[in-house]
Amino acid sequence: QAQLVESGGGLVQAGGSLRVSCAASKLIFSRYAMGWFRQAPGKEREFVAAISRDAYNTEYTDSAKGRFTISRDNARNTVYLQMNSLKPDDTAVYYCAAGGPWGSLPTTPGSVAYWGQGTQVTVSS
Repeated sequence: QAQLVESGGGLVQAGGSLRVSCAASKLIFSRYAMGWFRQAPGKEREFVAAISRDAYNTEYTDSAKGRFTISRDNARNTVYLQMNSLKPDDTAVYYCAAGGPWGSLPTTPGSVAYWGQGTQVTVSS
């Protein structure tokens, strides 16, 4: 019954920045920890970042640390991923993810209750 809709993807040059957004509906947003995953052609879907319900806790995959920032605005039912210093290896479809209503951080695909449709991020050399 939940819907997650990503936006903000696009084409950027290496070293540039991009912010992707995920608007959630048909769920009580503040009850869900949220996250971002990505999937590049020929690769497994991988965890990127997650944020707790109250935004007190965040987790990042090693490659994202120091470059990406996850945030959320519970009043707007939206989670964001700010991506700086982008590299060609960041090229992927980025998926928004909601953890279970129990509030666990969605850091593995198996822990995800709902997925967005994905937004393409392409980083050129």
